[in-house]
Amino acid sequence: MTLTNVRADRVKAVRALAGRSARLKHQQYLVEGPQGVREAVFHAEGSVRDLYVTEDAHARYPEIVCQARSAREAGSGLRVHGCSDEVVRAMSADCQGVLAVMRMEENSLSMTLGSAANPRLVAIVSNVRDPGNAGTVIRVADAAGADAVILTGDSVDVYNPKTVRSTAGSLFHLPVVSHPSLVEVCDMTRSAGATILAADGHADATLDTLLDDRTLLAGPTAWLFGNEAWGLTEEDRALADHCVSIPLRGKAESLNLATAASVCLFASAYAQMRG
Repeated sequence: MTLTNVRADRVKAVRALAGRSARLKHQQYLVEGPQGVREAVFHAEGSVRDLYVTEDAHARYPEIVCQARSAREAGSGLRVHGCSDEVVRAMSADCQGVLAVMRMEENSLSMTLGSAANPRLVAIVSNVRDPGNAGTVIRVADAAGADAVILTGDSVDVYNPKTVRSTAGSLFHLPVVSHPSLVEVCDMTRSAGATILAADGHADATLDTLLDDRTLLAGPTAWLFGNEAWGLTEEDRALADHCVSIPLRGKAESLNLATAASVCLFASAYAQMRG
């Protein structure tokens, strides 16, 4: 049966998940668009509650529907709903004909950083406020082969629709943890055997120096990144083992958060690969 009533309670309930209060109340969130939904049904099918898809999107992305139905047949409980274009647009203006409702599955800090996890590369972000930046850091960390991303302090909700879209599906490839206390995160990270490096544009130590030697970067490493506007506070920097700056060759005053994260995380990935 195809859903066609844009005023139906189901449609209103799905649309409401764009808001934080509805997400917290129902412990569900939205994944919008073929890229994110594809990664969700292939890598986190146990958390997918409902898949909504138009006829055109079904024809364009048959692998998504096929995988969702296979997951349901395997007992996941995932439900596939055909929808009119109007219904899907009423649920989300950004989904390109396909969206999923997911159950929130919180990753614990202890499981992510515990001795059994043995993390080699972790991204820690303090007080990141922009959902697009947070999502892009998650995507970059995934691309660099990081073991986890941890959002601390007053950081944006990882289930904000813009954050989820900005991860381009990487949200379902590695653990992403939200934890209010940066002090606790750093203590557990260090206990897990990782060296904490704070990315700080004013630090005397440079990434060039670390790459020349590679000893420090080749070991288990956690990079600490600050807020988009003001970076890391003095208290935050004091929690790190070392503060490191990225040399700027041209006239740019600074790098944005996602670019700095890319440079630092890939530097560690390169050093770890080379040993």
